[in-house]
Amino acid sequence: MLDDFLTRAALAGFGLSLATGPLGSFVVWRRMAYFGDATSHAAILGVAFALATDLPIGIGTLLVALAMALTVATLAAKGWVMDTALGVLAHSALALGLVAVSFLHGIRTDLSAWLFGDILAVSKGDVLFIWAGALVVLALLAWRWQALLTATLNEDLAHASGLNPDRERLILVVALAIVVAVAIKVVGALLIAAMLIIPAAAARALSRTPEAMAVFATLIGAFSTFAGLQLSLWQDTPAGPSIVTAAAAAFLLAALFNPKPST
Repeated sequence: MLDDFLTRAALAGFGLSLATGPLGSFVVWRRMAYFGDATSHAAILGVAFALATDLPIGIGTLLVALAMALTVATLAAKGWVMDTALGVLAHSALALGLVAVSFLHGIRTDLSAWLFGDILAVSKGDVLFIWAGALVVLALLAWRWQALLTATLNEDLAHASGLNPDRERLILVVALAIVVAVAIKVVGALLIAAMLIIPAAAARALSRTPEAMAVFATLIGAFSTFAGLQLSLWQDTPAGPSIVTAAAAAFLLAALFNPKPST
């Protein structure tokens, strides 16, 4: 029974890493860290929405995360100063979600599981949902990989190549919302952005090409899952934060190995 429970947790973490590795690379390249925070913090509001409407948690989270991501992308396209706008949206969404949950009478839920994740409690259905979402994100990124790279490098170059940077941004927005929906059970709303940013930042120090960075970020995410689960098992630490701690240790080692990344 213990082995089955750890196997499900490992599969969930590995599936999430498949999506967060390449997507996190674009988050780092485009300096979208706060964008990821705003979208992931909205996940708690998605949990409240799902509980209030009897929707599956993943679907409710996906809908609200997508709405938040589209709102942020629209504000960015209209020229808003994004530091302030993202700060307001991120913390307002988190606070509103926590308040909304408190109004759901007759529904008992452990908010810490949604804030920090509960990977050790994932079911077979959760694992299938995570892998399905990860494969959709991978398909989106593989389909538009070169276009996304061009738009990330230079929007004027993208226009000259016949690409629409706004469309490429929208693809990243949709992918980010999907990752938020599949990651909330693994690392929770407060740590989703960490799993996007930290493995990619560590991979940046080890890579010479964008493709290599995406692969290394995926591998570092998978290794962090394994190391975090082992730490949780041996020392009885919370699993989600342990996974992020392992990723942070990988980043520190990568930074010491190559303090001046080339990608």
